[in-house]
Amino acid sequence: MKFTRKLLISFCFVLALFSIGLAVFEMPREKKHKTQIMEERLDAYAELANACLSRHYDEDSIVSLLPGNLRLTVIDQNGNVLYDNRLDTVEKLENHADRPEIIAAKNNGTGSNIRLSASTSKEYLYYAKKIDNRFVRVAMPYDIQLRYLLRPDSAFLYYLLILFLLGIIFVYYTANHFGLTIKQLSDFSDSVNKNIPVEIPNFSNDEIGKIGRQIAERYQKLKDGELKLTLEHEKLQMHIQSSAEGICFFTPDRKISFYNGLFLQYLNVISDNLTSDASEIFIDENFAKILNFLNNNEEKAYFETSFKKHAKVFVCRVNIFDDESFEIVLNDRTAQAKNQQLKQELTGNIAHELRTPVTGIRGYLETILENQLPKDKEREFIAKAHEQIITLSELIRDMSLLAKINERPDSFELKPVNLQEVIKKVKSDTADILKAKNIVFHSNIDKKLNVLGNISLLYSVFRNLTDNVANHAGENLTIELEKYNQEGTLAYFSFADNGTGIADEKHFVRLFERFYRVEEGRTRDTGGSGLGLSIVKNVISFHNGTISVKNRKNGGLEFLFTLPMA
Repeated sequence: MKFTRKLLISFCFVLALFSIGLAVFEMPREKKHKTQIMEERLDAYAELANACLSRHYDEDSIVSLLPGNLRLTVIDQNGNVLYDNRLDTVEKLENHADRPEIIAAKNNGTGSNIRLSASTSKEYLYYAKKIDNRFVRVAMPYDIQLRYLLRPDSAFLYYLLILFLLGIIFVYYTANHFGLTIKQLSDFSDSVNKNIPVEIPNFSNDEIGKIGRQIAERYQKLKDGELKLTLEHEKLQMHIQSSAEGICFFTPDRKISFYNGLFLQYLNVISDNLTSDASEIFIDENFAKILNFLNNNEEKAYFETSFKKHAKVFVCRVNIFDDESFEIVLNDRTAQAKNQQLKQELTGNIAHELRTPVTGIRGYLETILENQLPKDKEREFIAKAHEQIITLSELIRDMSLLAKINERPDSFELKPVNLQEVIKKVKSDTADILKAKNIVFHSNIDKKLNVLGNISLLYSVFRNLTDNVANHAGENLTIELEKYNQEGTLAYFSFADNGTGIADEKHFVRLFERFYRVEEGRTRDTGGSGLGLSIVKNVISFHNGTISVKNRKNGGLEFLFTLPMA
């Protein structure tokens, strides 16, 4: 049942009870009041009859003075009937001492009662009054006329009924007024429970309407906050899923709240048992330090430890939050550790590569400064120092190029480059070197082939590959460059020679590393600085390509790489 109907029924019920109670209370009072008026008239008749009796009027004379329908009875103080104008004889009448009106008159002086007469079998309104040593009783027939006379006034009932109807109308409008706001709140609540978009209703300007508006506004703010929280939660989940760290959140009682796939992957790498349950971390002995921290920690909210497992380096962190929930983060630091090692090796290699030409330059100059040399010998030493300076400049140039590719790749402009023009320039610049070793460079590149790249970087690729052949492959060779395939926007190239190749293929894994030499004992003059192929690898990667190397079946090396078509 709706609130408005409940309120209306409740008010109507209360109003009906009030009206009925008022009628029940007032009608007997009105009847009693009319009865008292009638009793006052009967009292006057009793006084008149008593006065006549005191003056010794005969009974018939007394009766003639009273209304014709009035019954007069005289009773002594013992209850014996002395006279009754409705009966011919009173000798056979029973004693009237037990009559209610007589008993009341004996106690109070007067008494009345409506009852059926035993002697006449008629109903009377009796009124008895004790005067001196007798009771004078008068009675009126309780007939239709008397009943009508004593009946409560019906105008009061009509008046009460009209007030009741007006009250119902007032209650109806009042209930509707209050019920409207309640209904708006109810509809608003139903829409909220069903997740139906809803606007704030136009509540009334009373106190209930004010409460309704406040509830709706608070809900709207809560909904907006919930939406923002959901978005932030989704962002956090996306961030965690794409994070390079394995993360798992736990409740204070160590139940899993959320984790990403990388956490489980790292956990299985570290753990001796394959598992799909992230809580395995609490029972695996590899994480004993973590468990000990969680069991015994009282003050610290952060703990970090690292360990090696299966040739990998892992760092494990624990962060405890204010609500005693916590997160465990697993991070694979193998690459960072390797990079740190490579940086240390790179620093040593750079120092070694710089030391050789600088030592040579210093030695030649000190010899010239400290000794009186012939002009031709002095010029020879200066020329050798100059060669070492050129070597040092080339080394610095190569290192700078690698650093620029890695640290500032956006500084290189990309545009369509005719690859045949680049090859022509490489052939021209290396013509003397190739001629000295009887090396022939054959290029099978279409004149119209354009690649999307940086012309100076592409030049360095083919120049370094050509220098690599000239320096290490031997003499009386042939270099063959061709495009052997094309898929989509990628062009596939082969740069091959028929030289000595590399006998031990284990070197292929590190061939593109900086300063790596196949033969450790080679100097720059015989083996270069070890940066050429590293530059080739980095330039190809800069152009979103790939490169690999292999020994040819008939001898020599073959480099296979891709470049993007323009």
